[in-house]
Amino acid sequence: MAERQLVVYRDGDTIAQAGAQRTLLAILDALSAQPQPERFDLALTGGSDSLKALSYMASNPLTEVIDWSRVHIWWGDERFVAADDEDRNALQARRRFLDALISDGRLPAANIHEMPADTRSPEQVAADAAASDAGDDTANDALLDAAAQQYERELVAELGEQPVFNLLILGMGPDGHYASLFPGHTEINITDRLTVGVNHSPKMPPLRLSLTAPLLARSRRTWFFTAGAAKADAIAQVFAKPDNPAYPSSFAAGTEEFIWFTTADAVEKVL
Repeated sequence: MAERQLVVYRDGDTIAQAGAQRTLLAILDALSAQPQPERFDLALTGGSDSLKALSYMASNPLTEVIDWSRVHIWWGDERFVAADDEDRNALQARRRFLDALISDGRLPAANIHEMPADTRSPEQVAADAAASDAGDDTANDALLDAAAQQYERELVAELGEQPVFNLLILGMGPDGHYASLFPGHTEINITDRLTVGVNHSPKMPPLRLSLTAPLLARSRRTWFFTAGAAKADAIAQVFAKPDNPAYPSSFAAGTEEFIWFTTADAVEKVL
């Protein structure tokens, strides 16, 4: 595994601007290597810093020179809501960047590998939520597991039994979670799945899908975009002890490169 690097920028906006430039350069350099590779697989998650970076990518001139037909987009996690729900990570990414690439004919729609959306009626969603509130998670758990298995099949079909991303971009919450792997939840310890359902997420919405820690750690390059004093305690704990379920981000890694792009106030208890 790659040694963790720390890059400290002035503020979150700088992280987003630099992250956009670095991401586009990473894609461009990889696709320009000789002999030319067939594809580049980029995995994204939600979060304000990552979404802001996508907005900067949309206006960056490097976007014009990348062969997007060889780029595939994946998600590290997703909110299990309707496809047109504002909470959905993929919807936000499409609006900020991806839809423009598709409409211009540069990015094939089939290259965007979204996690399954919730196709239930609002009435059924409410009924299953009521059952869950009463202690019966049967319906929601089954639905989440089926969706997780569907995404696993797509990962394997595209990338093989042991999928590997070229670049994974992550964020971290103040509680130390990454993707939708939360402290106090068992999903961080699952090693025999690629994708899992997450019920009763401590952060709304309550139903989610997430890639598992072993798959996330296999990425060739892994970057965290993490800004703000609210995350200082969690970063200190993440850096202090690897593979600590109380701070799931401590499980993250990269096989060739592993960088945290952050701000001084976020790492004041580390430096």
